[in-house]
Amino acid sequence: MDTTRLAEALHHHTAAIAEAAACGDPDARVPTCPDWPLRVLVGHVGQAHRWAASIVRSGPSPVPDPFDADPGDPAGWSAWLRAGATDLVDAVSTSDSPVWTFFGQGPAGFWLRRLLNDAVVHHADAAGRAFSVAPELAEDVISDWFGLLANPATRTLKPDVAGLSGTGQTLRFLPDHAEGWHVTRTPDGIEWTRATAPADVTLSGPLTDLLLVLTRRRPADDVTITGDRDLVDHWLAHSAA
Repeated sequence: MDTTRLAEALHHHTAAIAEAAACGDPDARVPTCPDWPLRVLVGHVGQAHRWAASIVRSGPSPVPDPFDADPGDPAGWSAWLRAGATDLVDAVSTSDSPVWTFFGQGPAGFWLRRLLNDAVVHHADAAGRAFSVAPELAEDVISDWFGLLANPATRTLKPDVAGLSGTGQTLRFLPDHAEGWHVTRTPDGIEWTRATAPADVTLSGPLTDLLLVLTRRRPADDVTITGDRDLVDHWLAHSAA
């Protein structure tokens, strides 16, 4: 998706997080992020947008601790979250040179896509069963996630990802009404492609359900599993979002 569409989606899902959070207890644990109270979830989203904007403008800085974020009084959360999204969009839209990313120098749009996809998942955290996402965006979130897991640098950021290496085991993720994803576990990590080739195990179901299972926001049994269930459990154990 182009920068305009990414920016529109970031504003939409950030506003949706704010709307969902307005109905919750700031100190209540988020069921799909049980280590985080709602206040920390909100703080992380706004903090991450501002952190990424500062990277685009000024270069890398240490990854912030979500528990250090201060979103302020809940009455001001909506404005605070929206301001963070605007800050990131403005930084990306005015950048014309490569910027630092986890994987080396890259276009500023990397951060817009990465933080949008993060916001989509946290929208699901905040909204629960009321969550919805446009199909083309759900597909991009899944593709982006596979891209991150396949990148060798991710192993230094998330050591558990090294456990996804294998000896040729294959998984297929097959949504209704869309092209699927085919993943192969190799000794050097995972390889993935948009394809519907046979695999040792297939997870199939509605696109949004697959997205939420892949990001461990719903249990695997929320989709249909055909084949080697142990491969699914192993995948989910080593691919925490």
